[in-house]
Amino acid sequence: MSQRKQQVSRRQFLNYTLTGVGGFMAAGLLAPMVRFAIDPVLQPQKQGDFVSAGITKDKLTKEPQRVDFTIEQEDAWYTSEVTKSAWVYLDENDEIVALSPICKHLGCVVNWEGSGNENQFYCPCHGGLYEKSGDNVPGTPPTAPLDVFEHEVREGTLFLGKAKPRGGA
Repeated sequence: MSQRKQQVSRRQFLNYTLTGVGGFMAAGLLAPMVRFAIDPVLQPQKQGDFVSAGITKDKLTKEPQRVDFTIEQEDAWYTSEVTKSAWVYLDENDEIVALSPICKHLGCVVNWEGSGNENQFYCPCHGGLYEKSGDNVPGTPPTAPLDVFEHEVREGTLFLGKAKPRGGA
């Protein structure tokens, strides 16, 4: 009885060796590229970032004021400064209300008392109307109220955070 020992031929040994070395080199080349591509996505997002709106609380009135502020925006590999706007006013309880000016219908910018609509926000794109509180007026194109900015007051200055949706009507 003869047991034939299976031997690796020289050709098989070279194929295995070249495949292993080639795979190791390919992994060495691809690893930095993969890390470069997905690393920004895996970075933790900053939570609770508030930026100064450039207005003090004592300058706020019952009438909505358009406030422009600048944020630093990171878009994967690119960092830029973006100017945003908010409609800010004091409600009947002297609480600060900061509304996003972006219409929930098609994303146009709403104006306070635009086109002769008193005490309402008006979207010039399709005639959308919002109440002073940001609630959409039924029968007009917007289907949801304006988003509300998170806000806080530090040493008398208004700081705004991210705009949060309030849900549909």
